[in-house]
Amino acid sequence: MTTPVFFSMLTSIVADLSRDLPVNQRYQRLLEAIRQLFPCDAAALLQLDDKHLTPLAIYGLSDDSMGRRFVVTEHPRLARLLASREPVRFAADSTLPDPYDGLVETADHQLHVHDCMGVSLYIDGRPWGVLTLDALRPGSFDDIDSQQLRTFISLTEATVKAAARMDALQAIALKEQQVSKALLDEGDSRTELIGESAIMRRLKEEIAIVAQSHLTVLVLGETGVGKELVARQVHYRSTRHDRPLVYVNCAALPETIAESELFGHIKGAFTGAGNDRAGKFEIADGGTLFLDEVGELPLSIQAKLLRALQSGEIQRVGSDRHIEVDTRIVAATNRDLTLEVNEGRFRADLYHRLSVYPVIVPPLRERERDILLLAGYLLEANQHRLGVRGLRLGEDARQILLSYRWPGNVRELEHLLSRAALRAISTQGRDQRTVTLNANHLGLDSADLATPTSAGLPAAAAAATELNKRPGELLSHDETLKSLTDQFQQRLINAALSANQNNQSATAKALGVDRSNLNRLLKRLAIKIE
Repeated sequence: MTTPVFFSMLTSIVADLSRDLPVNQRYQRLLEAIRQLFPCDAAALLQLDDKHLTPLAIYGLSDDSMGRRFVVTEHPRLARLLASREPVRFAADSTLPDPYDGLVETADHQLHVHDCMGVSLYIDGRPWGVLTLDALRPGSFDDIDSQQLRTFISLTEATVKAAARMDALQAIALKEQQVSKALLDEGDSRTELIGESAIMRRLKEEIAIVAQSHLTVLVLGETGVGKELVARQVHYRSTRHDRPLVYVNCAALPETIAESELFGHIKGAFTGAGNDRAGKFEIADGGTLFLDEVGELPLSIQAKLLRALQSGEIQRVGSDRHIEVDTRIVAATNRDLTLEVNEGRFRADLYHRLSVYPVIVPPLRERERDILLLAGYLLEANQHRLGVRGLRLGEDARQILLSYRWPGNVRELEHLLSRAALRAISTQGRDQRTVTLNANHLGLDSADLATPTSAGLPAAAAAATELNKRPGELLSHDETLKSLTDQFQQRLINAALSANQNNQSATAKALGVDRSNLNRLLKRLAIKIE
């Protein structure tokens, strides 16, 4: 090896340290330089991962080597390399088994008498991995300059450290990008509206009509019907589909920070405002701002929101400068905003600004056999998450789903099916003395649906069936639709309370309603909790 070649390779490796290269390419170039300086037929860079070594770059080994994981305790040569801080050379007649036997690209894929050496790599004083060199001709490494070898070991460690730091920076950047995406496009990534009922076809037509406009949309409907999904459809079908969709949960915005979250702030505007910060309106500029649970906004914030909608301008907290924004508003609520306006809890002028084009999402109980289509969609998603195949609904389970009234709507259906799938898997596991997650078919029956947290479901389904079968008889005793509905809700809520030991939070979750909605129902239905 001549001095010019040595310095040429040295310069090449040092230059690579400052280049933006994919990690695998960086390591492969490193092996190529080492191979030119220290002639060998095979080389590998392996990283220590707990108790095994994982190949990151190879030369002269079969392609499947990259998929192997070499358990250190099973390969004495690799264990010896890790145990030493000095280069280790194995005698040609060493009796220690070679981890690459059968992997080196030779005519018969066997490692005959050859030269073998390696070195452990340390990063910040801790073992990181090993570098191995193999030559088929014995004595190939006799003339290696130890000083040059040490130099390249140091460069290898520097390359690994640089790659690790770049990886860490890229991971941080990716995480920030993912956090940003979660902020801009939060929640369920599903955008398809499942359903073929007449009422769902009308909803899809409404969305198609309003999506192409720039009108403000107010999405109305009960808890759990899929209002956010409708908002996503409006955005993705609009001309703004390639711009941000920014999600804001108004119910989770404390009044003290709501203005800053929506409109941003400047440095020093209040205690803790260490930097300028854009609000959701600015982030959504050119796109769509989805104000979920808009009926929960405090009156003080409603006035500022109205001003932004009227003028198309915002002011960051602490700033006198007006910022123009082109942001489409899609709002959603499960509250009756006309009632809220009449009772002074919501501004009439803001209500009229938001309800330029109201879209009503129907409750699940009005969607006929869409329930089974949704169940199929949700079961398919569940079977992938749970690692089972062929989740199926039994006939009795289908009847229960069709006859139940679904106060929690699609969200309640999703939770119920998830619990039922887990229950069916657990039952199957007990029957077979083991939990089986890959059965060809796993049927869900009425027993699987009758989980403790869905208390009252079978009884409620039976009650609903009775209402369907004998409406004339039930209404013959001075009953009204409202009184029968109240009776049904009382039975259902009492059953859920009993199953959850009168815990209101757990009961609300089981029923798929907000805690505040449950409290209102308890008062209206005169249900007392011990």
